[in-house]
Amino acid sequence: MNIQDLKRRVMSTIKSSETEDWLDYRIVRPFSYLWALFFAKLDIHPNTVTILSMIIGAGSCVFFAHGSYYYEGWHGLWLNVVAILLLCMADIFDCTDGQLARLTGKKSRLGRILDGMAGFVWFIPIYIALMLRFYHHHSLEFGWLGIADTEQNVLIATAVVTALALYSGFAGMGGQQRMADYYIQIHLFMLKGEKGSELDTSEQQQKAYDETPTEGNRLWKYFLKTYIDYTRKQEKATPEFQKLMATLRQKYGTPSNMPAALREELLRESRLIMPWNAMLTFNFRSGMFFLFCLIDLPTANFLFEIICMGLLAYCINRHHEACCRRIREKIIHNS
Repeated sequence: MNIQDLKRRVMSTIKSSETEDWLDYRIVRPFSYLWALFFAKLDIHPNTVTILSMIIGAGSCVFFAHGSYYYEGWHGLWLNVVAILLLCMADIFDCTDGQLARLTGKKSRLGRILDGMAGFVWFIPIYIALMLRFYHHHSLEFGWLGIADTEQNVLIATAVVTALALYSGFAGMGGQQRMADYYIQIHLFMLKGEKGSELDTSEQQQKAYDETPTEGNRLWKYFLKTYIDYTRKQEKATPEFQKLMATLRQKYGTPSNMPAALREELLRESRLIMPWNAMLTFNFRSGMFFLFCLIDLPTANFLFEIICMGLLAYCINRHHEACCRRIREKIIHNS
């Protein structure tokens, strides 16, 4: 298989090159495609690969709990490198499951739900490990801030770090990645239509939940309930986009029937934010996280998530919302 043939085959298993960053498009996706071929030959279901990704990613917490070179020397440094490699492998498998689903035609709603949960399953135990890491290794921060290393101060500082970790994980990284995923699905909807995206609505998911009998489906209904909350939060963060979609339904029956010129205008605006939106997904965010762990300042990652990534997410959201408002007003004015 030559490079061009590999590239063509990889492209057939990804959603769109426009929603991938450079590292994913050039490196991660080709590796994931080869894994997808391997799993396809073994007739392994994409959801099994997703669960494997969750196990590997969550398992990295054991190694992230150790201090790096400053605190534990070369032994600690190599343990952190192992943690990084495990989390990268988890990400590769997280990409593999979607490519495997498109390669084999085994796409499912459960797969979509599990895919959205993967990051949380990874980072909840990782963030807990970082709290324990800070409890045992904090002399750098205490030295810079002039804090005496007493048991009382350690407990207070660990409580503060725990609060930062909770906010960074759930309101920061969780909310940012949820929004980034939504903008990817919006872009795919405008680019390929309803069949080429997974632009789900909370109303659709609520209907599926209500129509599913409880007896014998308790676990499945739990997944559906979780996904309803996921989609509702996406919709709550994008009120102007929701109004635009409602206007498109009112004027054209369904957003898929919008004129080509209007679709292209929406795509043009969406393409402007895609490179920035990609920074909210795994590669850039995790690259910074890896750096903070290697230099023995993982707690700085929480501040980076809250401040820097939060500001980036806010700017992306405001830009997209402003575009949706402007285009909606144009549609109404031309009616």
